[in-house]
Amino acid sequence: MLGISTDQVPTNEAWARSLGGLSYPLLSDHWPHGQVAALYGVLRGDGRAERALFVVGRDGKLAYVHVNEISKVPPLEPVLAALDKLG
Repeated sequence: MLGISTDQVPTNEAWARSLGGLSYPLLSDHWPHGQVAALYGVLRGDGRAERALFVVGRDGKLAYVHVNEISKVPPLEPVLAALDKLG
């Protein structure tokens, strides 16, 4: 599992530290800005990405997608269920 954010590396590192660390890698999609977010269709015209979760299986197929209002935290339970199904 890994996370991807359009924030810069120092911002990602500070956020991870504020949580007491992460158990997965957190990558920066900052440069070229939002290229991964654009490929997944969640980069806004103003350069910000939607708050979105994608679970991708080892076969490269999307197992779960949830796009949320940027101001709200997405639900965790469906993500965990999708991960469980992937085993």
